[in-house]
Order: sequence, then C-alpha cells, then structure tokens
Amino acid sequence: MEWTEERIEALRALWMQGLTASQIAERLGGVSRNAVIGKAHRLGLSARPSPIKREPGVKPVQMPRPARIAPPQHHAEPATMPAAPPAPQPQLSAKAPGAAPTGGSKGCMWPIGDPKQAGFHFCGAPSEAGRPYCTQHCAAAYHKRQVDAA
Repeated sequence: MEWTEERIEALRALWMQGLTASQIAERLGGVSRNAVIGKAHRLGLSARPSPIKREPGVKPVQMPRPARIAPPQHHAEPATMPAAPPAPQPQLSAKAPGAAPTGGSKGCMWPIGDPKQAGFHFCGAPSEAGRPYCTQHCAAAYHKRQVDAA
C-alpha cells in the first residue's frame, strides 16, 4: 500500500474528526492501525487525548509503594577465621633439597618453600594411593564438606 495524496488527506480529515486509528485504518482499507499511527506521527498531526475518561479535578489514586528496606549497616569489624594450624611436616626423605620425586617413586609432590629460592623442594614422603600427596598433606589439601544443620 502506498500513501497517495488522496489517502493522506483522508487520514488528516478522519484524524481531525477524532476517529481512532483502528477506525481510520478500516475506512482507508489495506492499511494497519500501526501504519495509521506511524503516518500521523510523521505528518505531525496533533496527539490524541487519552482514551481513559477521568472526571475533571479528580486525581488518580496512587497506590502506596512498599517501604524500602535499607541494607543493614555493619560497623563492627568483620569476623576473621582463626588461622588453621600449619600442616604437620612429615619426615623428609634423604633426597637433596630441590630434588623432585622421580616419575615412578610415588613420592609426595607437596611443595616446600618458594620455587624461586634456593632450598625449594617437594615433600617426597610416600604418597597415598591415587593421590599426589602424603597422608599429612592430603589432610591439608582436601577437606570434607560439612553439611550445616541450619
């Protein structure tokens, strides 16, 4: 559908008569309500009054809004977790510091010290089956989930 001069003039006349966009679309034929609204807007035709009829001087009733609940203000220092005691160090093997357990040795791979410093080495104690660490370091590395009874 094309907006010819005759259809535009008909749209303006029907719009000024106060017909709804749906009624105008029906009378013009071949055009939707939204097309009528869009063309009226592009032509700068006057805005329509709200179809909601209100008595003059009566303001709409506003529903009370629920009160906002402010987040609690915490002024106390946050509780800190007590530091876990250091994992007990197993007896070191006779390997030299800095030496890593060999591929088939099944030694504990828990790092001891700073890798960038001299004296860095791995624990080397016998590791648990299927784990890379010895019993003491497994206790430090793996924690069982505690189910809260809350």
